[in-house]
Amino acid sequence: MIIAIDGPAASGKGTIGKRLAAHYDLRHLDTGLLYRAVAKAVLDSGAKPDDTQAAIAAAKALDPSRFDEAALKSAAVGEAASYVSAIPEVRAALVGFQREFAARAPGAVLDGRDIGTVICPDADVKIFVTAAPEVRAKRRAAEYRAAGKDGDEATVLADIRKRDERDSSRSASPLKQADDAVLLDTTNLDVEGSVAAAVRIVESCLRH
Repeated sequence: MIIAIDGPAASGKGTIGKRLAAHYDLRHLDTGLLYRAVAKAVLDSGAKPDDTQAAIAAAKALDPSRFDEAALKSAAVGEAASYVSAIPEVRAALVGFQREFAARAPGAVLDGRDIGTVICPDADVKIFVTAAPEVRAKRRAAEYRAAGKDGDEATVLADIRKRDERDSSRSASPLKQADDAVLLDTTNLDVEGSVAAAVRIVESCLRH
């Protein structure tokens, strides 16, 4: 079984993806980490996030087994990731890895921005997770503060709005809800409520 979860930054898709994978005993891939890893490699090399050649080289040399998830979750890396992820050649370099991951038994839960539309268009279940920008900014700011980083909500909200615009307007695999994806708005839901709603969506899709 393949479950595709898409949505904008801080919508809750990553948490939902992990919980669904545990619930159904499937493997989980946060595809955003792939782009964050490319972005970090570009930054570490001294190049700028919009340096196409540096980003392509980093994507082709990616080794997911060496990911430092804590380092990849920084605000600077997240900002840079939205630039490298708009480069068509970077996305192309990572498509194969994602599809192979999804295809291995017993299946997987993948979350990102183009899973249901590009990576796994034939997924058994597609969920598009969203939430109001202000709520997403509050969540992300709280994550930063919990990690001991600066978590100014106004700054985070401005970043999220810019990121939404870049992700939705890019020519390569823009963020959008697949025609057959079920919308899950987590604006007024806590983690448990969001996961429960996602499980109901999966069960409903499997029955039909």
